[in-house]
Amino acid sequence: MGAASDDTAAAAAAAATAAEVGPSAAAGEAGADSKDLQQQSKALDKLTDHVEDRQLDSSRVQSAMAALASSKEADWNAMRLREKELAAVKINPTDVEIIANELELDKKIAERTLREHKGDAVAAVRFLLR
Repeated sequence: MGAASDDTAAAAAAAATAAEVGPSAAAGEAGADSKDLQQQSKALDKLTDHVEDRQLDSSRVQSAMAALASSKEADWNAMRLREKELAAVKINPTDVEIIANELELDKKIAERTLREHKGDAVAAVRFLLR
């Protein structure tokens, strides 16, 4: 759209120049303008050809969507496995209480941090204080 308005602006400028300069100079300008217009047309054709070449076909889209879905499923399974590992960690409920009260945290956050540090209260507190 911008190239078309540039073309019309260039043509209008050439016509104005031809009217000011005279008929003999206008003929030389018209030849140069038509050459510019041809070059611009070729450049536009190259651009649109490039865009058409890059359009995706449906099979590539389907394979990309399948890859994304399998990746998401793998992430979900890894997260479930991590949650099972954390749930298996033995923690002392008094450690959860102390961490939650002293650091003014929610008990769920204190418990999660304690599980992530395998029940080591000192390591969990150091992590939370960083």
